[in-house]
Amino acid sequence: MIPIRTRRSRLAVLLLAAACSLVLVAGCGPKGPPDTGPLKVLVAPVIQQDVPIYMEAIGQTRGSLEVEIRARVEGYLESIDYREGSWVHKGQLLYVIDEQPFIADLARARANLASAQAAVSKADRDVARYRPLAEEDAISRQELDNAVSSQEAARAQFDAAAATVRNAELNLGYCRITAPLSGVIGISQVSVGNLVGRGQSTLLTTVSAVDPIWVRFSIPEADYLRFAERAETLKVRPGSVRRNIQLVLADGSVYAERGSIRATERVMDPATGSLTLEAEFPNRRRLLMPGQYARVRGLVERRPGALLVPQRAVTELQGTYFVTVVKGDDTVDQKPVRPSQRLGTYWVIDQGLAPGERVVVEGQMRLRPGMKVAPGPVPAGADSLPDLAG
Repeated sequence: MIPIRTRRSRLAVLLLAAACSLVLVAGCGPKGPPDTGPLKVLVAPVIQQDVPIYMEAIGQTRGSLEVEIRARVEGYLESIDYREGSWVHKGQLLYVIDEQPFIADLARARANLASAQAAVSKADRDVARYRPLAEEDAISRQELDNAVSSQEAARAQFDAAAATVRNAELNLGYCRITAPLSGVIGISQVSVGNLVGRGQSTLLTTVSAVDPIWVRFSIPEADYLRFAERAETLKVRPGSVRRNIQLVLADGSVYAERGSIRATERVMDPATGSLTLEAEFPNRRRLLMPGQYARVRGLVERRPGALLVPQRAVTELQGTYFVTVVKGDDTVDQKPVRPSQRLGTYWVIDQGLAPGERVVVEGQMRLRPGMKVAPGPVPAGADSLPDLAG
């Protein structure tokens, strides 16, 4: 007779085997939900129209005149007479250095000048007295020559004393430092009570003329060679007032005033392979400040019948650019393209596409050549072109 415990164990084994069989049978049935059809993708047409081609570079603003204010004499700073960061006018008082030592030097120099003047007067009288006596042989010729030499020495001493007076007057004038031009003045590098000018001309502050303001930037040698022949933007003509340079600020806004190229460096920089240029922009409202970074954009040509696609339709892989196009039977294919210029959120395509083709702008990463898709239009306003009027 089989014990009750053994019979129960056999029953459990049989039940477990039955459950596994059910699982295997269920696994052999249909898998997952039914196929939902072609993938849905967003497509945009290849646009063909005339577009302006711009040269772009990163630049930095600088004052059209930037003057370092330095102490030209040694002394203790008595006062700072301007508001830091404000607009100052030419001739406005900026700093005062203790004047007392220089007043004393000037008084001493003037006293020496007076003494030299007296010596000249005596020498002149001696010569005037000795000359007729020498002609009458009342005195020797040597005595007259000595008197003339003394006269010349006295006049030389007078000239030296007069130069010392002028130098003392200049040094006294340097104690009161004024603005050499009208512009924006920086933060003072010294404080009241500091000893300035000892052993060197201490930098006190800097004044920048900001209307007009200059923007210095560099372009690669390849861009220069590409555009130099036909780019009016790069040409500098004496007296030219043609303003065809735009300035895009750090917040993405375009500066209201346009500028013009004012100078081009004479040589390419061999270290960077680039050419430095400088543009000039009006700055009447003083919106631009020296030291700002901005993007410089200049029209170099107009390209008729250019092809444009949204930038998000273009994929880069190891320096090669591709787009996914939807053919007439709604199957997809990949095409290599050569983009050249960005305009807003679009690429200008130089090679690889034809007008009217449809390119996938969303969902292309899931696609393979030959797959069938369900194309849909891109929502209005998803991509934008700038004003192409130039």
